[in-house]
Amino acid sequence: MDKKQNLIPLQELNLTSRFLFDEVLEDPQIHQDVLGIIFQRDIPLLEKNETEKELRVSPLLRSIRMDVFSMDEEKAVYNTEMQQKRRADLAKRSRYYQSLVDAGLLEPGVPDYNRLNTSYIIMIMPFDLFGHKKYVYTFRARCEEEPECLLEDGATRIFLNTRGENDDEVPRELAEFLHYLEETTDERAASTDSQRIKRIHRRVRKVRLSEEVGVKYMQAWEEKYYEREEGAHNKLRELAAKKYRKGMSVKEIAELLEESETTVQELLKESEMR
Repeated sequence: MDKKQNLIPLQELNLTSRFLFDEVLEDPQIHQDVLGIIFQRDIPLLEKNETEKELRVSPLLRSIRMDVFSMDEEKAVYNTEMQQKRRADLAKRSRYYQSLVDAGLLEPGVPDYNRLNTSYIIMIMPFDLFGHKKYVYTFRARCEEEPECLLEDGATRIFLNTRGENDDEVPRELAEFLHYLEETTDERAASTDSQRIKRIHRRVRKVRLSEEVGVKYMQAWEEKYYEREEGAHNKLRELAAKKYRKGMSVKEIAELLEESETTVQELLKESEMR
């Protein structure tokens, strides 16, 4: 089977693709347009705009790789993430992202925590994580005993759902943009009056036609393909070794795993070498 038969051509990717999303938002103007649509106000960003920014506070702790990270002229920071697949840990993942972003904002020796930047963690998803059919779910800490009392810590987490249904509660431009993410076509871009969406689409078209980006896309896809292949192979080797230690014969393991006896023998040999 040709491993490339499952590869979606770059020209057919929607902006829900993390690869295309990162490439398009690498342009600070486009990220500024996206934030402008989300917050419905102009957000002048500083020139520095980082995609796939890695954060790690210790070599012993898990790092994160943020899709698009930027800072505005008021020093507020924005981490904008495209989350294509539903996961059970997204709420706590956003918490972990928030903690690592915060850990990198104060320089050593700074005693005043009030100097922490205002921060926004934004997760965009082509599914409704919370099930209330909203386009936007905004979370800030508040007091349970006094709901009107907000914990003014400057941290906000926003979850955007491209499949919301409360059109009468959100700006039209935002709803159009969220639909455009899932249907990133010339027709969808032409149907809107939003100049920001049209500008984003021009960037999309430019990225899709770039030979350099095309090569980068192929390389990224192949890296992930071989990572998956290696992961599957490692899992198969561990399973074969486990069954062998329990007393199963090579023939029995081969029948269980639906592999040849030669393959099972090679797996067991690899396991012994580790």
